[in-house]
Amino acid sequence: MFLIVLPDIPTESNLLFRLQQGEDDAVMMVYEEYFSSLFHYARLKTGDSTLAEDIVSEVFVKLIRSLGTKSAPHSHLRGWLFRVVRNEIASHYQKVDKMKVINLEEWMPAPSESNPDVGIGDLMDIHRMRHALRMLNDEQQEVLILRFGQRLSLQETADIMDKSISAIKSLQFRAVDTLRQILIQPGREASHG
Repeated sequence: MFLIVLPDIPTESNLLFRLQQGEDDAVMMVYEEYFSSLFHYARLKTGDSTLAEDIVSEVFVKLIRSLGTKSAPHSHLRGWLFRVVRNEIASHYQKVDKMKVINLEEWMPAPSESNPDVGIGDLMDIHRMRHALRMLNDEQQEVLILRFGQRLSLQETADIMDKSISAIKSLQFRAVDTLRQILIQPGREASHG
């Protein structure tokens, strides 16, 4: 009889199972796996590192309190965590529409004039992309952050933004299409729609 021992890879489903089983180290493993991406998302949304850290800390307090209750994550741990971050931010600002504009430019590498590999054309392209990103509305920016920056699934993004999957697909399509149109026609003003 052969015994194959596979490495214990902390995947989302494995972490969720461990949480549901009440394993002592499960919350710490979730913290280690997701703190960085949750913090980055909160910092982009708030523009304040200290506030972002406080918000993410509160998310983990809520996670601990939710274990064993109906409000605990049941199928999408990562989506649940991001939704709680989003709700905490909204709660902090009292309204989602009062949130600061997401700074998508932070995703883009800073142009380095001292880098010989970065030519003047590359610098112009980076500036055009930054300008185009600023022209997207808040929801379009957020869907791009969640889908491409955080690599969340359509379902997770829909759960977080409290929209249907088809609405997320449409929002993502419009955001990418708006970027494409802005970049093709440099003088075009976005309709923010």
